[in-house]
Amino acid sequence: MGCGASKKVAPEPPALAALKLEGQSQGSAAGARCGSEAAAQAARKMQVARFRAKFDPRVLARYDIQALIGTGSFSKVLRVEQKATKKPFAIKVVETTVREGREACEAELSVLRRVSHHYIVRLVEIFEAQDRVYLVMELATGGELFDRLTAQGSFTEQDAVRILRMVADGIRYLHALRITHRDLKPENLLYYHPGAESKILITDFGLAHVGNRGGDWMMRTLCGTPEYVAPEILLRKPYTSAVDMWALGVITYVLLSGFLPFDDESHTRLYRKILKGKYNYTGEPWPSISHLAKDFIDKLLMLEASHRMSASQALDHPWVITMAAGASMKNLQRVISRNLMRRASPHSQSPGSAQSSKSGHSQKSRHMWSKRNSRITESSLSALL
Repeated sequence: MGCGASKKVAPEPPALAALKLEGQSQGSAAGARCGSEAAAQAARKMQVARFRAKFDPRVLARYDIQALIGTGSFSKVLRVEQKATKKPFAIKVVETTVREGREACEAELSVLRRVSHHYIVRLVEIFEAQDRVYLVMELATGGELFDRLTAQGSFTEQDAVRILRMVADGIRYLHALRITHRDLKPENLLYYHPGAESKILITDFGLAHVGNRGGDWMMRTLCGTPEYVAPEILLRKPYTSAVDMWALGVITYVLLSGFLPFDDESHTRLYRKILKGKYNYTGEPWPSISHLAKDFIDKLLMLEASHRMSASQALDHPWVITMAAGASMKNLQRVISRNLMRRASPHSQSPGSAQSSKSGHSQKSRHMWSKRNSRITESSLSALL
């Protein structure tokens, strides 16, 4: 049927008319989607062209720029292809004209130049220019943690442990080198490739700290992402790498439930909840979660930093050991995805409205978690002092 047809016809039976109307509606929606996708693709090409025009010729001589895949406060991440090998990589372009950008770049380089680990993103090479630095890094093509979780059909405690073992192993390695990440969160845990057996890569070391040779582990800088920050940072106390273990506890809680243990739209109220250290295991899916899993979280979300498990202790926890051995557990994927969706749209989402497509889940969960990139600031803590 042509879109522009205006010829009059005899009335059709209601059922047939409804079917045709539905088809027309779907066709219009499909056309609109195609049009918006084409417009988005054209915009991306223009964006890439603008970036290419500003790139250092040394970089362009070795890499073809393909797409913008991420943005930060002082940086942009682009997918590129190495001309000689045709292999894909990521280039993080850090603007160093402002102090914060320079500090983030120095912090990241101080870590990436030192590390070589299976679960930590690898630095390939560096190009330094007058006002920016180009970090060529291993490209993770498998997407963010929660995008994968919401898209797959099954997720059990055993799956959660597989992820957490990789993250804890990477943290153990970092801490052995006296490196504290200070911004562990789901957005910084990426799958290396789309396959089911992909490894996890710990990324984004812009807030990382390297302990000095004098043996001083203590840090004092106010930094981190509000929902994952440890209480000792909020109290402005000197702190250690135990802040990464607190963040691992928050990640575990979210990974098993789809909810944050401490959450509030107001940063002041959020910080007060964190300082009290009170969270609960009520609502789905917690009745189906093992006691060992809850014990694992409890031993990480401890207000006293010295009492928290280390990364090595986390890897030796009974829950990790038993789940790694292949214990069969309940599929939690549906309820976790539903909770993620509720958190993304608390006023529009009802328990029975989780029938959207997998791609819809992925897009909403990505929006929900990737937007949580705010930082701890002095002003946000003023009400606590």
